[in-house]
Amino acid sequence: MPSMAHEVLVDLFKNRPSLGAELLSEALGVALPSYTEARLVSIDLTKIQPTEYRADLVVLLLDGDIPSGVHIVEVQLGVDPRKRYSWPDYSTGVRATYCCPVSLLVVAPDPAVATWCAEPIETGIPGFVLRPPVLGRAAIPVVTDPMEAARRPELAVLSALAHGESDHGAAIAAAVLPAVAGLEQRSR
Repeated sequence: MPSMAHEVLVDLFKNRPSLGAELLSEALGVALPSYTEARLVSIDLTKIQPTEYRADLVVLLLDGDIPSGVHIVEVQLGVDPRKRYSWPDYSTGVRATYCCPVSLLVVAPDPAVATWCAEPIETGIPGFVLRPPVLGRAAIPVVTDPMEAARRPELAVLSALAHGESDHGAAIAAAVLPAVAGLEQRSR
């Protein structure tokens, strides 16, 4: 069963579907296709086979009405060797479903878990090695600007979770607290 910390992180990306694409591009330097909308779609990646796979979040990037990309957000709070098999399956399955490029964003706040997640996954198919982009603590931006926090409150909360105990903690809190007051109203 997913933990509260896991669900909070998933909800940040669910609340702002474009957050994953923004972080893939801005924090991790991953080139994404152009898009005009980021839309949540079904997280159910189940195939007819008895094994059921569910990603934490699947976001379809649209250019008008045409899918231009899809990204999968996976929150990883611990080492789980099964992910070495499910992440390639998620990636190829969602690519086949939407017939467009796919990206995988693994959010792993713990540095040791982030290191494990970033290890290349050998699939056994020559040339097909999955190298998951991992958003670890070091890659999460430090948000201390109240205007930036107000513009992207989910990113500000992520910053507080990652860097709240650092030297920047007080400045982050000062920026984040007013910004999160509007989150509940926005989600209604």
